[in-house]
Amino acid sequence: MASRLYTWGRWAVRRRGRVLAVWLLLLAVVGGLGITLHGKVSTEFSVPGIESQKAQELLKEKFPAAAGGVARVVFAAPEGDTLSDSKADAALTASLKKAAEVPGVVNVSDPAGTGTVSRDGRIGYSDVMFRQAADSVPQTSKDALSDAMEQARDAGLEVEFGGSAMQPQTEVGGPAEIVGVVIAFAVLALALGSLIAAGLPLLTAVVGVAIGVLGVQFVSRFVEMTSTATVLALMIGLAVGIDYALFILSRHREQLADPDMDVEDSIARAVATAGGAVVFAGATVIIALSALAVTGIPFLTIMGLAAAVTVLLAVLIAISLVPAVLGMFGERLRPRPRRSERAAGSWALGWARLVTGKPVIVLLVGVVGLLALALPARDLRLGLPGYASQPVESTQHKSYDLLSEGFGVGFNATVTAVVDTGGIPAADRTETLTRLRTSLAGDPGVAAVAKPVTNPDGSLAIVAVVPKTGPDAQATTDLVHRLRDNAPSIDKAGGTLYIAGATAAAIDVAGKLSNALPLFIAIIVILALILLTIAFRSLLVPVKAALGFLLSVAASLGATVWVFQNGHLNGVLDIPSAGPVTSFLPVLLIGVLFGLAMDYEVFLVSRMREHYERTGSASEAIVHGVARSGRVVSAAALIMVAVFGGFVFNHDPIIKSIGFALSFGVLVDAFVVRMTLVPAVMALIGRRAWGLPGWLDRVTPDVDIEGAKLPRRAPAGQEDEHREAVGAPGSR
Repeated sequence: MASRLYTWGRWAVRRRGRVLAVWLLLLAVVGGLGITLHGKVSTEFSVPGIESQKAQELLKEKFPAAAGGVARVVFAAPEGDTLSDSKADAALTASLKKAAEVPGVVNVSDPAGTGTVSRDGRIGYSDVMFRQAADSVPQTSKDALSDAMEQARDAGLEVEFGGSAMQPQTEVGGPAEIVGVVIAFAVLALALGSLIAAGLPLLTAVVGVAIGVLGVQFVSRFVEMTSTATVLALMIGLAVGIDYALFILSRHREQLADPDMDVEDSIARAVATAGGAVVFAGATVIIALSALAVTGIPFLTIMGLAAAVTVLLAVLIAISLVPAVLGMFGERLRPRPRRSERAAGSWALGWARLVTGKPVIVLLVGVVGLLALALPARDLRLGLPGYASQPVESTQHKSYDLLSEGFGVGFNATVTAVVDTGGIPAADRTETLTRLRTSLAGDPGVAAVAKPVTNPDGSLAIVAVVPKTGPDAQATTDLVHRLRDNAPSIDKAGGTLYIAGATAAAIDVAGKLSNALPLFIAIIVILALILLTIAFRSLLVPVKAALGFLLSVAASLGATVWVFQNGHLNGVLDIPSAGPVTSFLPVLLIGVLFGLAMDYEVFLVSRMREHYERTGSASEAIVHGVARSGRVVSAAALIMVAVFGGFVFNHDPIIKSIGFALSFGVLVDAFVVRMTLVPAVMALIGRRAWGLPGWLDRVTPDVDIEGAKLPRRAPAGQEDEHREAVGAPGSR
């Protein structure tokens, strides 16, 4: 592989103008399509086959009036007043009348007629039902609904909005994310010692991310996609795009420290060695993200594929656009000879000697520390964030608080019993629904059960059930399972019972993902063993890498549970409310962190392998590998942490938790596992790290990511034509 990449790198340098033109043309075409022909992203995380989704599909078919999006308008009188005051009552009636005229609205409930006013008369709500599904309600209709309530506000009432139709859109590109990129630039400048060199990885990464994200937006025109998919593509693409360019650039500048090194030959060798590691590491990220498809959950599959395509673009840019740009800058990227190569890596050299000097102690301390961080993960609970997790100043969070104050915390966890009564004789339907309502109300976890509401032909009925506990409580999850135990009695009568609603859907999605997790972990671990066996022609190195990866995941999940589920650091991280961990975060974390962990593993161990192949000394190879790659791996990890960490301050609770889990996971994996535990373990196993059984050695392909088979280096003086080509930007 190294020889082919070497030839490719030379070609990219010599045809740098064409390479740059192709990428800019691709950016223009994909950008134009993404901006002008983008589709609509979804805020719902639906999973075909789960009970709540079956119920929703049944409602669309038999009771469309109950399947549309709902905007719940919550209103509250000032302290000491009530909604029945003449001024407030008149203003509220007029506002709700205007709400009924909003395009798409089919019904507006009357609080007085339906009894949706709190006992003290201060808080109430009205459900505004739309013809369209929740995701299809246009923003113009939502704005018109807000404007319709102006008269109620003028009368002194507080008006807030909740319901399925008022899901907030995920926003990207705020100050926090920009700060993350600025920090990444600062890290690059310190690591490379040059502002010009620091800007190159950012520039090439932005090109790849722009193509990837705009391409995802265009594809959303044809494929149902959640808003999180675009954010994940941006997050992953930006981080790996910067890192992959950094690995090649740093190798190039390291080689240029030799004044006899020809620029073009250096670029080709950087592509062949560091670029080979980029290709291999990028392939692991792509495969890991694509493996999300094994969960059988469409929205997660789309998220994984969208991020995988962005990573693929980052790899292609790293081995084509990056060498072309390096060729354009030519000699200007040659580092100044102000310090020796050894001094540049002195801290990494000292760290390597420290870790390998006491490997047993280092290993014990590191493993015990990671296991301690992982302890909170034992209590992991999965769910989907509700309106309590939205920013405190948002209307969704305020509506949640008002409803909890006026009607109890369980009101926000209301579930819906959907009963298909088509197979029940018409004469028995009322009695069957009455018995069901009595049975549901008899559960100790139920606060109230509404009267059944049927569709026009009586073949479908819905019954609202209000729990005593909130949507994130374990007791509510247990209640949903108990309510479903009523299904046999309905089955005997000839009908079918479904427990649905937002709370039930979140529980169903969490259950589906929990069941898929063991298989996904098994696939990822087996994948790691196979890929690293091929890369390093070793059995112990892959086993060590897989175990380290599992430790990183466990520690990251433990920290995420400690913060988001247990409620620590809520004020610092601006987390409005503690609650279950986002249901698909563990699967996503495993897929993404696996790929990124293998990045650092490949770049670190490949330098060890390279030295071992040249000298045959296992102990020297460990110290040399860490000393040579420690600075760039540390810089790459800090860049990842900065980019992911910027998303921790995004207002979307899902993006916030993903950003935290990934940034913490990368921090732990890079500095504790790869830079500390890996050299310690390698010191303990010594030469055995590089052995393969004879039969396996014969069938394992030799990919040569270390560049052992590259041609001998040509001195700069013997490549005048190449130097001329590289030194004259814009030539050829």
